[in-house]
Amino acid sequence: MAGDDHDQRRAQMVEAAGVLESSGVMSHTGHINFSARIDGRRMMLTSSGLIAELRADTLAVVDFDGNVEDGRLNASTAEIVGMHAAVYRQREDVGAVLHTHSPHVTAFALANHPLPCRYEALLRRGQSGEVPVVPWAPRGSDEFFEGIATTLAAAPETNAVLLGNHGLLAFGSSAIAAVKLVMTLEEAAEAELAAVALGGAKDMSPGA
Repeated sequence: MAGDDHDQRRAQMVEAAGVLESSGVMSHTGHINFSARIDGRRMMLTSSGLIAELRADTLAVVDFDGNVEDGRLNASTAEIVGMHAAVYRQREDVGAVLHTHSPHVTAFALANHPLPCRYEALLRRGQSGEVPVVPWAPRGSDEFFEGIATTLAAAPETNAVLLGNHGLLAFGSSAIAAVKLVMTLEEAAEAELAAVALGGAKDMSPGA
């Protein structure tokens, strides 16, 4: 039965990644880390960092401490297991975690500037507050993972964080929910930057 569950989860992740790739919100390099929770200690994780290489047979089963139970991880992906695990440990409601370098939202990460919630579609995706920034720390370091956990503890309702000077980390109840949030966040960031030429985006009405 576990094998059937794993096959279904793999299929869902591959399908969701296809939606993401076709949406046009990826960076030029196509960089991605994508995971789906299996249970309280394990996840399914992409074995490489390129969306073009994401297939059912490139998804590994690892525990939250980075031990590989099925498949394999390349060295660079093994470094970020803790990034995904930090979200799962902090948020029991999260079923999938997605990291991209989507260009417009990454601009906010480079500026270390929270992404405001001024785009109505973000509300519909459950992101009712600003997307906070996790201060930069070396990739794969304890400081990096602790920064994510600390930021999530301070903003328990957020469904995404900006990784300072790096990119985006978004999460949802399922693989497709995480993908759709990334698409909406990229739209929001692009619109927010375009609105500067018109005097800047305006906050929504209180209670929106």
